[in-house]
Amino acid sequence: MTSDTSLGGGPTFDQSVSAPSSSASAEPRGRRGRKAKKQANKSTDALPGPLIRRPGPRGYRGWGQGTPGYVETPPEWRGTTVQVCGLWPFGAGSGTPGVGVPLGRSLAGGATVCCDPISWFTRANLLLNPSEFVLGKPGLGKSTIVRRQALGLAGYGVSPVVFGDLKPDYVDLIQALDGQVISLGRGRGYLNVLDPGEVTEAAARLPLKARQALLAEAHGRRLNAVASLVTVLRGRPPTDREESILNTALTVLNDRHEGVPVMKDLVRLLQDAPEAVRAVALDRGDITRYRDITEDLEASLVGLLGGGRLGELFAHPTTEAMHHDRPVCFDVSSIDDSEGQLQAAALLACWSYGFGAISVAQALADAGLEPQRHYFVILDELWRVLRAGRGLVDRVDALTRLNRQRGVGMAMITHTMSDLLALPAEEDRMKAKGFVERAGMVICGGLPAAEMPQLTEVVSMTESEQQIITDWSTPPSWDSELGTDSAPPGRGKFMIKVGGRPGIPVQVELTPSELRINDTNRKWTT
Repeated sequence: MTSDTSLGGGPTFDQSVSAPSSSASAEPRGRRGRKAKKQANKSTDALPGPLIRRPGPRGYRGWGQGTPGYVETPPEWRGTTVQVCGLWPFGAGSGTPGVGVPLGRSLAGGATVCCDPISWFTRANLLLNPSEFVLGKPGLGKSTIVRRQALGLAGYGVSPVVFGDLKPDYVDLIQALDGQVISLGRGRGYLNVLDPGEVTEAAARLPLKARQALLAEAHGRRLNAVASLVTVLRGRPPTDREESILNTALTVLNDRHEGVPVMKDLVRLLQDAPEAVRAVALDRGDITRYRDITEDLEASLVGLLGGGRLGELFAHPTTEAMHHDRPVCFDVSSIDDSEGQLQAAALLACWSYGFGAISVAQALADAGLEPQRHYFVILDELWRVLRAGRGLVDRVDALTRLNRQRGVGMAMITHTMSDLLALPAEEDRMKAKGFVERAGMVICGGLPAAEMPQLTEVVSMTESEQQIITDWSTPPSWDSELGTDSAPPGRGKFMIKVGGRPGIPVQVELTPSELRINDTNRKWTT
């Protein structure tokens, strides 16, 4: 320490503090000394240098350090691996299938969801058969998601076919695809269930064995169609004897009649009582007994000639034949909802006639005469057919069971599981439940909570998935500013379920060009 004082040139004193003597700096001895030395070394090791504070995810913590209370999420873009393969380092793959028709974005992670039964069966190998069952309350977009799939599959070369459009929901789509719209109804158009369609012309081009198989299949389809119409009229199926009589009568009619027969020709043949028909009727050589045996069947067939509840829809030649090389829609929207039996009969007849045309296309393709064609068949309002009469579940099951072997994808649509389980006969209820069980995938829109126990019997769902589907069924809230109801919370939202896999919640998004053909409330808005 130096002190410098200069007062008038006076003396200067220099004083310094000397270092401690060796005796003062000696190390402490004993146990206490060793403990003190250890503590000193420990404190020295803990402070190797100046402290460096590192910021956390939101900056420096502490008062006045600038920590933000909200961190804005970075912008995200999505694209294919070809488009974004060079982006680094923040590329991440999505967890949803990228094969099929784009439907919208996943509500779980925002990833693009691609889904349709044909692509998931043929290309992604996610399904055991190319079919789907769509459930949901009215007005939430069941037909919209199926229309999106049909439109996308048309781009893949698959022909969408709608065998009975009751509202109509699909006419605009088929017209936009340059397809064929066949109108049916009272005074609008007729469909002859005895008409083989293109079978006769196609059979002439086929080898003998394939020709016989196609003709036999067409015969069975006509028998099934006539028996289905009789079931709708009676509310119960025809007896075994009556089906045998019908089978033989159709065979005799095909051999005797030139051209395409109609229903009155079948009635006239039963009245003529040919020997082959009398033999299967077991009349024992008594014509009076034959008349008694065939009376009920004849009365039912007469009801199809225009004098019964089904009118003349099936009594005249087919107005417009279906072509198997174009998208097709059977428009039956002119049939009023009060005529439930006529609606069910029209749907059954359309299904039978349409599947017959598909069989022709597949037979020609198998013979190498035409290219292989695939179809996306849409069966809407399934519940109307099933409720029309006991035993119709078997008819529908016979029409739809072989979709995988025929190269046909299928979408069956109804409102709730209760529609399928409201049938009077227990065996019909079990078979109707089998439609959902056999479907490759189940797509659920908003459903009430009461439906969950019935649905989970055939589709495994977690409690969170059930809650999501139930929330989607909530009715819309009232918009006080506009004085109208807002959009329902479940509109366009669906849960895609495949077996026991976790469901994929998706929001279907429509493009501007799709909005016009998806407006099913046009009569209320124009």
